[in-house]
Amino acid sequence: MSKGTKREMARVWRALTHYQLKNGPDPAFRLPAAWRRQALRPGLITAATALVGLTFLLVFSSPCLAQSKATSVPETLERTSDATAQSAQQTYGTIRGRIVDQNGKAVAAAAIKLTRSEGTLIQQAQSDENGAFAFNQVPPGAFRLVISEQGFVTQTISRTLGAGENSVVPQITLSLSTQVTQIRVSPPTEEIAQAQVREQEQQRIIGIVPNFYVTYLGQAAAPLNAKQKFRLALKATTDPINFAGVAVIAGVDQAAYRFSGYGQGAEGYAKRYGASYANFNVGLLIGGAILPSILKQDPRYFYNGKGSKRSRFLYAISRTVVCKGDNQLWQPNYSSVLGDLAAGGISNLYLPEKNRGTALAFQNAAIALGATAVINVLQEFVLRSITSRRK
Repeated sequence: MSKGTKREMARVWRALTHYQLKNGPDPAFRLPAAWRRQALRPGLITAATALVGLTFLLVFSSPCLAQSKATSVPETLERTSDATAQSAQQTYGTIRGRIVDQNGKAVAAAAIKLTRSEGTLIQQAQSDENGAFAFNQVPPGAFRLVISEQGFVTQTISRTLGAGENSVVPQITLSLSTQVTQIRVSPPTEEIAQAQVREQEQQRIIGIVPNFYVTYLGQAAAPLNAKQKFRLALKATTDPINFAGVAVIAGVDQAAYRFSGYGQGAEGYAKRYGASYANFNVGLLIGGAILPSILKQDPRYFYNGKGSKRSRFLYAISRTVVCKGDNQLWQPNYSSVLGDLAAGGISNLYLPEKNRGTALAFQNAAIALGATAVINVLQEFVLRSITSRRK
């Protein structure tokens, strides 16, 4: 190929490139008349044919065409995704229904739970003012409706929802719940305690000696009020057997010539009898009624009867200084201790002068506490078995 031909092809190539850049690729591209005349020169036919083929190649590989082809794939995927979503949408269904009471009145604000048959929660809703409810976008399969509302019996409905089905549940009627209310009518504590006091007033050792200050009811014993405490003390101090007991004690004191200041004879015996009776009654009234009412303590012995003999023995001894309060709690027995001390101090008013003094008051109080401890032990192990009319 001559140098002139090469120069001519280069010129035509530049002209063609310039035209494409200015006007864009054109599959029906035709050279201008001036260019065609140049192209018809000998030796240029082959070059022109090559240029036309290159032009077609550039056209089909242009950015516009590439972009068109590139965007066609996402569009296809998008159409496929929409089709899949539409297909899944068509498999969902709806569940609707209405809730009424036994009179056919709509039940509003009832709680409805939509669950799988195994109990997995899917959705939950409340009935509207017309008792209606609805669940949308429900996947097909077995389901369960659990309807609950205060005052009504909870109801469960099991059904199966088909793909794309609009299920209407038959009208749901809730039944009123039947609540069983137990009313226990029991008398007031004061009346219970009064009945127990009456029972205690019938308790006698071998049917003779009063045994009023012990209760065999344990924790079931009701606390006494002040009136009942004084009643029990009055019953004990005026019982005929106590008069006979004081007479025996006065006779023993006179035989032992105790309280010699009283002398002998009928006068000395009468003074000893009065002193013994006063010691007994003053101690009982102060330690069994007055102080227990003020300090809110129970003057009775609460029979235990449980556990080993050792534990019961220690329990009986300790009740000398421990008592149950009106609040049903154990506490120091101030009533008994202070009552014995008070009785010992008051005895200085009527005992012979040479038998008076602080030491005697504490001595009498110690004797009284010791006697109480012995009686408690007897109550725990002996007296219950020989006490009649006990409950």
